[in-house]
Amino acid sequence: MALPILAKENIVLNASAGTKEEAIEMTGRLLVQRGYVEPSYIGKMLEREELTSTYMGNFVAIPHGTEDAKKAVKESGIAILQVPSGVEFGAGNEVKLLIGIAGKDNEHLDILSQIAIVCSEEENVQKIVEATSAEEILELFEGVN
Repeated sequence: MALPILAKENIVLNASAGTKEEAIEMTGRLLVQRGYVEPSYIGKMLEREELTSTYMGNFVAIPHGTEDAKKAVKESGIAILQVPSGVEFGAGNEVKLLIGIAGKDNEHLDILSQIAIVCSEEENVQKIVEATSAEEILELFEGVN
């Protein structure tokens, strides 16, 4: 049975991370625990971040694996890590919302476009950062599944 791309179990509220690497690892572990990716995917997420930042602006980062990490993806999915206190992502960029993605085949492109639609609205990002329940966040991303 296929996993939903986004479920409330994929959302962690009020996380705190000292570094962007720690935040990315937490996001990756969530994808692993939920059965979307193999543990090796986390290393590929960190490798990807070294190549080019996954910071998207508007307090949002979208960490994901490198091109060769596709073989570690079991199912397409999203993990959301809310970090209200923020984490430094380099060059003075602060991230309060990490959206880890794993895409099977080319599904990551569709997932990314859905995320971009939601996160392009600053008020949506603010609502997600201030959300007190996973359900509030799920509502904003209802078009993803």
